[in-house]
Amino acid sequence: MIKNIDNFLEQKKIRPTAMRILIFKFLESQNVATSLTDIENAFDKSERTTLYRTLKTFEEHGIVHTIDDGSGINKFALCEENCNCEVDTDLHLHFHCNNCGETVCLTNHKIPHINLPEGYLAEDVNLVVKGICEKCNRL
Repeated sequence: MIKNIDNFLEQKKIRPTAMRILIFKFLESQNVATSLTDIENAFDKSERTTLYRTLKTFEEHGIVHTIDDGSGINKFALCEENCNCEVDTDLHLHFHCNNCGETVCLTNHKIPHINLPEGYLAEDVNLVVKGICEKCNRL
């Protein structure tokens, strides 16, 4: 957990507004990737565009990453400390549960380097494993 969110955001060249701090704290408290709708429900008095702009700012500055888990709804999760979202070093697996619909980051399972044909340049890699999560598997 980040102790001084204001300083952390300033180091990332982001002005630490009250809303940005609240959204960061919310994302930090989540154990799963979170959709814009989930964030909107948590901040029912805030405008959707403000929330979306905050998430995009966080993404542009390497604070969150977007996950396309195949559900048709992008989800957001905080990046690991010292992450630069670099294709060859920072990207990890995600697991999407077909039962409960939750998507979790499997940060200890890095996506290996993929050798592309000459002339191809990878800008992003997304690897989602789908199945039944540990919690649903116990039911």
